[in-house]
Amino acid sequence: MTARPDLAHGPDGLARCAWVGADPLQLAYHDAEWGRPVHGEAAWFERLSLEAFQSGLSWSTVLRKRESFRSAFAGFDPDLVAAFTPTDRERLLADAGIIRNAAKIDATIRNARAVLDLREVGGLEALVRAHRPERHTRPASLAQVPATSPESRALATALKGHGFAFVGPTTMYAAMQACGIVDDHVAGCHRADAG
Repeated sequence: MTARPDLAHGPDGLARCAWVGADPLQLAYHDAEWGRPVHGEAAWFERLSLEAFQSGLSWSTVLRKRESFRSAFAGFDPDLVAAFTPTDRERLLADAGIIRNAAKIDATIRNARAVLDLREVGGLEALVRAHRPERHTRPASLAQVPATSPESRALATALKGHGFAFVGPTTMYAAMQACGIVDDHVAGCHRADAG
C-alpha cells in the first residue's frame, strides 16, 4: 500500500488525518472530539473561544493550555464570563497558563455578553447550526479541505452582527469542523470510516 501524505498512522496503527501528527494530545482530540457534535451553550462558547485563541497559533498550543483556559474562564460559563471586570481582565493577562493576548481576552469577555444576548433569539447553538451546509462531501485528501465556506462566511457575518469578535470565516470554518457541523475527516481516516 502506498503511503498517503494526508494520513498519519498513530502508535496503534490506525490511520488519521495527517494534521494530528505524533502529538498525543492532538491524537486524543482527533479521535474523541474533532468532528463530533457539540451540545450546550457553554460547550459552544468554549469551542468558539478556543478557536479564536488558536488563530495564528498551533492547535496543540491551545490543547496544552485547555484546562488552564477552563479554569481562567470559569468553565466557559457565559453568565460568569460576561460579568468579568477589569480586575478579571488583568488577572487573565497575568495568567501564564493561558494565551495572554489582550485582544483575544477582550473578545472572549465581549463574546460571552453576546452569547447572553443571543438567548433572546434562540441561542448560540441554534445560530451556528442554522449555518450547516445542506450538503457536505467528505474530502478525499487534505488538499480538498477548504479554509472557509459560504456557510462559514455567513456565520461569521451573523455572529459579528450580534456583537461577536474574533469570529472570522476561517475561524468559524475551523469551529464548524471541530463541532461536527461539517465532517472533514479525510477518506481513509479511521474516524471517517467510523461514520
